[in-house]
Amino acid sequence: MKLEHLVRQPLVKTAQPPLLLLLHGYGSDEEDLFSFASELPQEYLIVSARAPIPMQPYGNAWYAINFDADENKFTNTEQAIASRDLIADFIDEIHQHYSTHPKQVTLIGFSQGAILSYAVALSYPEKVNRVVALSGYLNKEILKEDYLKNDFTPLQFFISHGSVDQVIPIEWAQKAPAILQNLGIQPIYKEYPAGHGIHPQNFKDLLDFLSGN
Repeated sequence: MKLEHLVRQPLVKTAQPPLLLLLHGYGSDEEDLFSFASELPQEYLIVSARAPIPMQPYGNAWYAINFDADENKFTNTEQAIASRDLIADFIDEIHQHYSTHPKQVTLIGFSQGAILSYAVALSYPEKVNRVVALSGYLNKEILKEDYLKNDFTPLQFFISHGSVDQVIPIEWAQKAPAILQNLGIQPIYKEYPAGHGIHPQNFKDLLDFLSGN
């Protein structure tokens, strides 16, 4: 398969289990978000993917980052677009390999993984129906050029950010709800008294979102 990954089989067996795909942040790996897989809903097949670009001395990235630039030059756009399409193809591979439900796909992305989750869902909404975007932002530059032609009707978003995030400014995250609303999507947006991480109440709220509460 296209990406190295970890899997938690569904604890509640169905013919075509829903898929929950975890996408880690810059400099991390597939073990990171997988650490809370045991707390996620039992009916999901959970896949935690490793980003394709190895870093030194450890960790991986979905694309290179220029830490000295401003928001518009923060991303290696070519690498980000390549990873966007790699994830989209990987979703198809998962369905084929693990017999997951093609219309029940949730992406949970943290930081760089959240940025890619936005990009995959808005570029290929037929492949995704729910997104949990943790501590990231919506980068229009890495969306497919013709994304506005897409049908976004099935998409649901849960967006969260730490109010004192020192890595990705909260102002960047705050732009996403209006962009999504202009596409006809009504996201859930929440802020927490936290830095670049997942606040305990944030985790509880995302579980409620996954459970449809």
